[in-house]
Amino acid sequence: MRNLIRLIVCLLIVVGNISLVNANNGIGIYTENPRYWSWDGQPTLLIGGSVEDNLFQIAGLEAHLDLLVESGGNYVRNTMSSRDPGDIWPFRKEYGRVGRLARDEPWWARFTGRVSSLLPYSVGVYPRYDLNEENPEYWRRFEALLRLASERGIVVQIELWDRFDYARDPWLLNPYNPANNVNYTERESGLESRYPEHPGRNHNPFFRSIPELEDNALLLGYQLKQVDRMLSISLRHDNVLYTISNETNGDPAWSAYWARHIRTRAAEQGVTVYLTEMWDARDLSDPMHNHTFDHPELYDYMDVSQNNHQVGQQHWDNLYRQWQRVAERPRPLNNVKIYGADGGRFATTDDAVERFWRSLLGGAGSVRFHRPEQNFGLGLGALAQKQIRSARMLSAELNWMAMEPRLDLLSDLDANEAFLMAEPGRQYLLFFTGGGEVTLRASGEGPLRGRWLRPDTAQWAGESRFAAGSEIRISAPTDGRWLLMLKTDSL
Repeated sequence: MRNLIRLIVCLLIVVGNISLVNANNGIGIYTENPRYWSWDGQPTLLIGGSVEDNLFQIAGLEAHLDLLVESGGNYVRNTMSSRDPGDIWPFRKEYGRVGRLARDEPWWARFTGRVSSLLPYSVGVYPRYDLNEENPEYWRRFEALLRLASERGIVVQIELWDRFDYARDPWLLNPYNPANNVNYTERESGLESRYPEHPGRNHNPFFRSIPELEDNALLLGYQLKQVDRMLSISLRHDNVLYTISNETNGDPAWSAYWARHIRTRAAEQGVTVYLTEMWDARDLSDPMHNHTFDHPELYDYMDVSQNNHQVGQQHWDNLYRQWQRVAERPRPLNNVKIYGADGGRFATTDDAVERFWRSLLGGAGSVRFHRPEQNFGLGLGALAQKQIRSARMLSAELNWMAMEPRLDLLSDLDANEAFLMAEPGRQYLLFFTGGGEVTLRASGEGPLRGRWLRPDTAQWAGESRFAAGSEIRISAPTDGRWLLMLKTDSL
């Protein structure tokens, strides 16, 4: 009888394609404080850094994930992107196959891109893609990332569409470009072979194919096929978060369409999914962000990474306003991209580290250092590893999810001098950006035990004891970044 039951269960899983993920396993929203995530039902901070955004495409993936775990990390980003050198696309390419010459295109239309501009495709030197034929290696790599990450307790935040693949030089090599596939022409697809301006200009109608916009059934059919293939893999894993786009400023109908589609496919499999959209506006008060903040029925969390273009006190203030904004219906505020590295366009290394800690103490549900390419971020370099390890050391000692950002409890401080999260009367975490001295209002409590942490070395650096009183004067031991963990004797 027992063997018969096992056989029936196996048949249900195989035939009905029933998934058992998300049944108190893997990633979820922490029910006792929905501003945070849970893993296997236990509250967790999502903290990470990685060498690349489209992580499934890199060599040495397993070793990189191991390094993240050794550093205390459990969170990575993965764009479904193929624009970097050495990347592969999700479609099969064929050499020596002559694509049809479109009736509405002159012969020189095949001279596209930096590479293919030298010779026409008709000579068979360069590939054309068949959007009806998948590239098995692309999907093998993707599945390997999710599997290897799951085995290590790492959460992967996926982005379906990265706009930078669909304009300027990357578009010249993109399989969806009508010059690069055997499936349609410019006239048939409504797509042009060149979009030389920044993708933020939204010139490419690729992102308007849905019925609510331009109703391009031909193009949408291929897009659906690609997304469904991705979901056929990702819905089998319980360590996945979904983001529709990277830094979009397109029509919100596009985002809503794909959010509903993912939910439909997940429901068919009996799987719970968590998804959002990432908007381009760097000011979180921009109306663009309302489409996620105001629609919890579509979006389970918010990715506020664009706030990480802000610096100093403004960075904290902008995040705190959003933290308050969702007070009636709390949801996680994710930061899948912490920008900043010396020599880059997005401020300095110091800015990156400060953004990391301000986001954590500001109540964010996740933080991840952005990729180091072009000095956009700290990735998983030595300094990033120290910050990740330090955050994990602190979260192991504190009831993190019981604390809230409480800058109002500090006085005698300058802008961007110090930041605080607290469970008043029980525990506090204070961050000094570069030394300093502040006053903590902590009335009605007994003595507080303090323990100093130097995040740039990930080492504890002495203890302090503060007598009970309405105001406690606290000075950082030296200049530089410091964290002070304070707890009452009862904890």
